[in-house]
Amino acid sequence: MSGATANISDTRIGVLLGDGIGHEIVPATQRVVSAAVTAAGGGDVDWVELPLGLGAIESHGTPIPESTLSALDELDAWILGPHDSAAYPEPFRGRLTPGGVVRKRFDLFANIRPARSLEGVASTVPDMDLVIVRENTEGLYADRNMFAGSGEFMPTPDVALAVGVVTRKACERIAHTAFALARTRGRHVTIVHKANVLSMTTGLFRDVCREVGERDYPDVRIDDEHVDAMTAHLVRRGRDFDVVVTENMFGDILSDLTGELSGSLGTAPSINSSETKVMAQAAHGAAPDIAGHNRANPTALMLSAAMMLEWLGDRRKDRHLGGAAHRIRDAVRVTIASGVATADLGGLASTGEFTETVLARTLRR
Repeated sequence: MSGATANISDTRIGVLLGDGIGHEIVPATQRVVSAAVTAAGGGDVDWVELPLGLGAIESHGTPIPESTLSALDELDAWILGPHDSAAYPEPFRGRLTPGGVVRKRFDLFANIRPARSLEGVASTVPDMDLVIVRENTEGLYADRNMFAGSGEFMPTPDVALAVGVVTRKACERIAHTAFALARTRGRHVTIVHKANVLSMTTGLFRDVCREVGERDYPDVRIDDEHVDAMTAHLVRRGRDFDVVVTENMFGDILSDLTGELSGSLGTAPSINSSETKVMAQAAHGAAPDIAGHNRANPTALMLSAAMMLEWLGDRRKDRHLGGAAHRIRDAVRVTIASGVATADLGGLASTGEFTETVLARTLRR
């Protein structure tokens, strides 16, 4: 399956419905992906549905069964629906989320989150088109920076501590991801840190990213910003940025900000990837309040799936996958620009109506 001539028909894609609106937007995304791949000449998609979330607790006694993880070992790519871990019964509610377990198991070190304005969606920064490249395995998030357990601990009931971890290896590989991506775009990378306060940890992140850029990507322009200043810059002049690389927690916060500035978290896609595996996952949550009402917006997950296909196509040198990704992006954008949108974007379309329109445009292109 890893050869350069591999075709999508050789690939099985995992499906993890998750919770809440995941049961609506994941099947909608599957339909569009299948149609796009077939229309692009890539054959059929073999979907492998795996249990995860509340349903898995009922059927397997855990939100993330070992059988699911073992099945993912055999897959190159999968789609993860949103999960509502806050609604899980104890003892699962306080544990690492299913998505976190998957990220750790497969070392999905790169979280790529584009923020691009869409015609037909009101936005604070109408011409924003940037990508947040977020280091996904360590940094200031305590659930990701320890081999066992959490990076948070309480020596007494009244004192809580957290450990942030930054390593040269992790900084180097996320820097390569960011600079390689910038070469396909505007050739500009902004390193975001807080080295004026966290001088050793985020200072190391800044310095290693700059070293990688100056040594291996001399054709890419480099600058850096403190994270607090960056929030103001994004609001005031978000159009000036291309690729933004940063540590875990800063990347989580900034990508939510850029998602809203460019339009809505409902349109904000993302992938999580290692060197060999990729997971499509929308930036938004499970929205249990609207689950089951045919009102959910599948835009972000459809665009995430397009990113997943493009990632696979680049590594397999398979033009069919890239073609399918372009079909999905174009169909979603034209659909929204035409005025067909769900209620969160100010439209009147149901989930089903939006999906049918995107599906038709995917096939017609």
